[in-house]
Amino acid sequence: MADTAYLGVDTGGTFTDFILVDGKHIALHKCLSTPAQPEQAILQGIAALGLNARVDDGSLTVVHGSTVATNAALEGKGVRTAYIGNRGFADLLSIGRQTREKLYALRPAAKATPVPAELCLEADCRVDAQGQVLQQISAEQLAELRAAVDALEVDAVAINLLFSFLNDEDEKAIEAAMPDGVFCARSSAILPEYKEYERGMATWLNAWLGPKVQSYLQRLQVALRSTPLSIMQSSGGTTDAHNAGNRAVNLLLSGPAGGLAAARQLGHNIGKKQLITFDMGGTSSDVALINGDIALTSEGRIGPYPVAVPMVDMHTIGAGGGSIASLDDGGLLKVGPESAGADPGPAAYGNGGTQATVTDANVVLGRLPANAKLGGSMSLRYDDAYRAVSALARELGMATEEAAAGIIAIANEHMVRALRLISVQRGFDPEAFSLCCFGGAGGLHICELAEALGSREVIVPNHGGVFSALGMLLAPRERQLSRTLSQPLAALTSAALQGPLDEMLNEGRTALLAEGVTTEQIHTQLSLDLCYQGQSYTLNIPYQDDLNDCAAQFHRAHQQRYGHDLALPVQLVNLRMALRAPAAVTALPTPEPQPTEPARYQTVAFIDTPVPCYSRPALAVGQQIDGPALITEAVATTWLAPGWQGRVDTQGHLLLHRS
Repeated sequence: MADTAYLGVDTGGTFTDFILVDGKHIALHKCLSTPAQPEQAILQGIAALGLNARVDDGSLTVVHGSTVATNAALEGKGVRTAYIGNRGFADLLSIGRQTREKLYALRPAAKATPVPAELCLEADCRVDAQGQVLQQISAEQLAELRAAVDALEVDAVAINLLFSFLNDEDEKAIEAAMPDGVFCARSSAILPEYKEYERGMATWLNAWLGPKVQSYLQRLQVALRSTPLSIMQSSGGTTDAHNAGNRAVNLLLSGPAGGLAAARQLGHNIGKKQLITFDMGGTSSDVALINGDIALTSEGRIGPYPVAVPMVDMHTIGAGGGSIASLDDGGLLKVGPESAGADPGPAAYGNGGTQATVTDANVVLGRLPANAKLGGSMSLRYDDAYRAVSALARELGMATEEAAAGIIAIANEHMVRALRLISVQRGFDPEAFSLCCFGGAGGLHICELAEALGSREVIVPNHGGVFSALGMLLAPRERQLSRTLSQPLAALTSAALQGPLDEMLNEGRTALLAEGVTTEQIHTQLSLDLCYQGQSYTLNIPYQDDLNDCAAQFHRAHQQRYGHDLALPVQLVNLRMALRAPAAVTALPTPEPQPTEPARYQTVAFIDTPVPCYSRPALAVGQQIDGPALITEAVATTWLAPGWQGRVDTQGHLLLHRS
């Protein structure tokens, strides 16, 4: 059998990205996504990379970031799902937190409830706040629930009982009683934490999306035959495809998390631990902050739904290369959040798109050369892009190039606002961080974003156009576990925490060992969710067997995040444990030197003379480039704005500085 090759695959809204690490070589590829059947684009890419023989002989390993769960959630296309709660709590998900999107709207528009009333069932059982049984579920009640689920003809069931994180026996009994073929999710397995609404939403999302994710992964696995398949989780680690099919709620940021995994490794390699990441793709842009390590949150959202499972702390906006530019009701220019997607895509793709997009504006301005080949094969059509932007320019009463510049300026403002939200608004000075940009469109905007944000250094990583796909290969195999243990921190000892920690360790270790990991490869990281007594929200603090140090760290973290700390007792809410094993790929081959090429020249709007256009693979280590200039590669283009300088480091990364 041939040596194993590793393929990272990131399915996005517009493109599906591939990176192949095969011995001493790296190969990149992009193709348009196929949203109706995402596996078709993956199979097309595998064929284009010449990997069908490896699929046949089992010498390929695939690590995949999937958008199936994300798209189904955002489009409201989950399966028919029943919800089972305690007697009197069937409408818990409909009531929610009673928060209002518009505080002063006296007549807010009615919103659809997550679960229709006819699909909400009640179980006659109860445990108290200490987990003691008050009323155990009976065999007759279990039979009634089974009959009700049968009659409703649902595809999935979400089970969410009060205090199930302390005592899960009733949930397990209900799960065992459900009809064969019905997908079951119970809250004590999905999110064993307090806050019954957030726990219930996570459980319902898992049940609502699970059959779709399971079906997709099964189709993909059948097409890949015996090829090992791992899936990227929202927390920045991978899991095997079988577990991923049962934990759809953990995949809602599957693709974007890959980019952060790659950025974390990049920072480690070049000695820069403080990064602000900017990932601009075809449909959206994702921003995050890495301060030594990837930050996780249990307060994420997907569309209108809270998602309390651990996920990378990231902010997403609907501004990507495919974002559509149009006029609002007042006749002013707006950009996004609507996207041209993969079909038809921007007008420049030549697939029938007629509306102007950010990509079309870059083509018209000359920042995206018309002779560029996206993904190495897709040609751009300047005339189609110019026609789309010109139509919008006529409505605005301005020149085509001015309209294109206006589209870029508005898109940039959306992105700068997002970058400030995850840095300045959280007490971090952007000047202390390097701005790391990736995604196919990121390099076209990064200099202007850095200037607006106040960043002095920009990193455009090698393979940045497929950086999230690369992150799939560099991400550790991982399990994230949590337990609620709500007690005053001062009343606890490290010994009192050992029992729950041992339970989590055994659970996570068993899961990773089933993936072929050895015990010696597993590393654990512990942390505590802390708050002041009386607070509803927590901060996560690393734990290394010293609870007094955790309390001091919490006070400092509260001061840094909110601008003050309080003379109040500290409360422990949740224990958290991350178990990690080495990634599929632990080191990348050194880039092979390419023959140097003379610069070509490209006309760029609002620049008096033609600007040099360099091929990135042909740049030499240490080579310095002064802006304005364009740096092109098969999967991305970088616009080096006037007043900026670029230098190639020993690993092929572009380091940009304001001159």
